[in-house]
Amino acid sequence: MSLNRGEFICGSAGCGLSSAVALSGRASGRKPARIEAIAFDAFPIFDPRPVSAVAETLFPQKGAELVAAWRTRQFEYQWLRALSGQYADFKKTTEEALFFAAKLRGIDLTAESRGRLMRASMELKPWPEAHEALTTLMAAGIRLAFLSNMTESMLGDGIRNGGLENIFEHVLSTDRIRTYKPDPRAYRMAVDAFRLRRDAILFVAFAGWDAAGATWFGYPTFWLNRLGLPPEEMGILPRATGKDLSALVQYVTEHRQGAADSAARGKELAG
Repeated sequence: MSLNRGEFICGSAGCGLSSAVALSGRASGRKPARIEAIAFDAFPIFDPRPVSAVAETLFPQKGAELVAAWRTRQFEYQWLRALSGQYADFKKTTEEALFFAAKLRGIDLTAESRGRLMRASMELKPWPEAHEALTTLMAAGIRLAFLSNMTESMLGDGIRNGGLENIFEHVLSTDRIRTYKPDPRAYRMAVDAFRLRRDAILFVAFAGWDAAGATWFGYPTFWLNRLGLPPEEMGILPRATGKDLSALVQYVTEHRQGAADSAARGKELAG
């Protein structure tokens, strides 16, 4: 989550892909399931750029490298704790990783600077196009949920701060089951909550590793690749990718229309 600010001067209409790009060949050769619900990681919805801005204000010329080290270690600590059976929640692992990153980069992290960085990390607000995209999806009858490693309180705060109340049917935190994605038990939470087949639930990932984990689990996966990164080299691709939530809305609209057309042709042939 170390962000290049030049890549993110985006509004809901101006800088996304003109259309979502299909990546996976798995969809060809078989009838795709109709998308009935979407499970979102937190960061396709919540904008982490303010964390980098605070870090650069506190530590000029060092903020970007601090945030890069912090985020890498944050996920590494979460995965290590999950694999070792030594669970700690998202907030604690985030703080632990911040301490390590500051030491790694030779930065004097005072109580005040630590507090400002942690508050920025815990009090994220939505991306500019988020509200319009989510209300469009909801109006189309798509059921929506968060499926995130963040705690429920963090997700709830983000929803309230961003004016996103009454949009998400479920707010699913892996803290409930004391593990982290990409544990398959974490991805299964959306199947159990929606009571749908996994191929009817589109998972929207921010990170390439999360897109890979969700695809391995069996979700059709949309990688919201705001950073413009290459896919992970693990022999698996998401179903599609796009640069912002507007591209996601376009993909879902086209996918559902294709499924409807396919069903209509099937009825004609059967008739």
